[in-house]
Amino acid sequence: MARFEEFYKGEVVPKLVEMFGYKSPMEVPSFEKIVLNMGIGEGASDKKLIEAAAVDLANIAGQKPIVTKARKAIAAFNKLREGSPVGLKVTLRKRQMMEFLDRLITIAFPRERDFRGVSGRSFDGRGNYSIGIKDISIFPENDGLGTVVRGMDIIIVTSAKTDEEAKALLTCFKFPFKN
Repeated sequence: MARFEEFYKGEVVPKLVEMFGYKSPMEVPSFEKIVLNMGIGEGASDKKLIEAAAVDLANIAGQKPIVTKARKAIAAFNKLREGSPVGLKVTLRKRQMMEFLDRLITIAFPRERDFRGVSGRSFDGRGNYSIGIKDISIFPENDGLGTVVRGMDIIIVTSAKTDEEAKALLTCFKFPFKN
């Protein structure tokens, strides 16, 4: 069992039951999945960029990413054609999700330059949280591999019904919110 799974069952569940007055531990919000998205601007014209980004994202996530393709053709926008590759995505669940969350909080965020915390307002109203990372080199799996600075979006999907419950869940895991 991953370290964060044990922490969730042993410390977070009792704390949230006490905080929100749940009648059953099964009502306590949990993490459902984490989705990692990476857009590749010039990917439609250069296959090597997509392959390099896919290797980077696979190193971070621990599984092979899916190539996302353009739904519509937009000639004015970099001659984008329908079906041409525009990004990559990975969905993490269960053990890989908890291990990624552990690495994100304990290793990646402290490695970010001039890091002062993440915004506490990036919730979507249904208990899901989104983060944008400007440089994926903060992950130790990608240390010095890529020469191109790439960004990534991280969406944390929870079973919480409100943003308040989701923020309490993330705060229990010592998520570094700005004050």
